[in-house]
Amino acid sequence: MKVAASMLCADFARLQEEATALEAASADWLHFDVMDGHFVPNLTHGPLPLAALRPHTELFFDAHLMVEHPESYLEEFADAGAQCVTIHLEATRAPHRCLKAIRALGVHPGVALCPATPAAALQHLLDEIDLILVMTVDPGFAGQSFLSAVLPKIGELREMIARSKRDIWLEVDGGINARTAEASLQAGAEVLVSGSWLFGHEGGYAAAIRELRDSEAASLLGRLPDTDDPRPN
Repeated sequence: MKVAASMLCADFARLQEEATALEAASADWLHFDVMDGHFVPNLTHGPLPLAALRPHTELFFDAHLMVEHPESYLEEFADAGAQCVTIHLEATRAPHRCLKAIRALGVHPGVALCPATPAAALQHLLDEIDLILVMTVDPGFAGQSFLSAVLPKIGELREMIARSKRDIWLEVDGGINARTAEASLQAGAEVLVSGSWLFGHEGGYAAAIRELRDSEAASLLGRLPDTDDPRPN
């Protein structure tokens, strides 16, 4: 499994220090939530934070574009240092073209699905995808509770990936903590995005990431926890 720290929850006045601390704590990826105030009811950042951080860390940069007309921003994020650019299937009418454009930039193409979008919507896109991001909250805000009803979709996508015989990362984002991580991993996820819970962990980043990694071992034992955890993401 890989741990992706959601930089939406980082201290924006100390981004370089945050990235350094996360790398020291054994995070694998930095996950950048890009929101335009149209596709989702919130506004975050563009490619500038990625470009500013790129010289200071070797962590994998995972750009999640929650924006309308994502095709307009692909080159900017690739130039800023993103190694994976993920678009929302719900945000474009030409997903094949958009994904091909991402790959042409030398970047891994990803597709995100909102909770209500079925797994079958990706059936004819698998040949173009290197990452599938399953949202376990409605996108737009940090700190939401994990929607356990999405777990079967994670399993469906894992089966679709296996049938495709393609090497596709299956990522989960929304309400991830040590307990919901276990359920997500058991369902078939392999990349976990954690924000509010990781950054707010009383033991610090290393302890939070260690708990997430411990969840992988627990998931292999087949124990499915109660995912209605009152703690936020």
